[in-house]
Amino acid sequence: MTTTSYAIALGSNRRGRHGHPQAEVRAALAAIGAAIGEVRAVSPIITTAPIGPSIRAFANAAALVDSPLDPPAMLKRLKAIERDFGRRRGQRWGARVIDLDIVLWSGGVWRSPGLAVPHPAYAARDFVLHPLAGIAGDWRDPRDGRRVRHLRHGVDRRRPRP
Repeated sequence: MTTTSYAIALGSNRRGRHGHPQAEVRAALAAIGAAIGEVRAVSPIITTAPIGPSIRAFANAAALVDSPLDPPAMLKRLKAIERDFGRRRGQRWGARVIDLDIVLWSGGVWRSPGLAVPHPAYAARDFVLHPLAGIAGDWRDPRDGRRVRHLRHGVDRRRPRP
């Protein structure tokens, strides 16, 4: 059985049955380890400002997970964990107990209905790149070959005023 590696982004900005958002992220990491595969690296949990309509700060982290699952099966398991935590589909970028996204995987690019790996927006999101760079800074985006740590520096740079 072939094992592949996944970079998973985790986020929470609403209390759930495990407690405050940081506790929800820690509980989700445990659930991933129990239901999916070996969690071999975890970033520190950081607090970030929300995007979109939510007004609550987020707890964000990243994890590297080894699993024999292909991307659609991995997504299915992640969505099952989200539902188990009480996540309901609703307003885009609204408050959520837990959000689990496949950011990258060791197999390169994957495209299927409802799933795109790499995650289409990860390269522009500091709340994903900052934690991910700490545990997988040398991983490369399979679309252009840039390393995660270089992508992170790109979103950290001050932008000129228009």
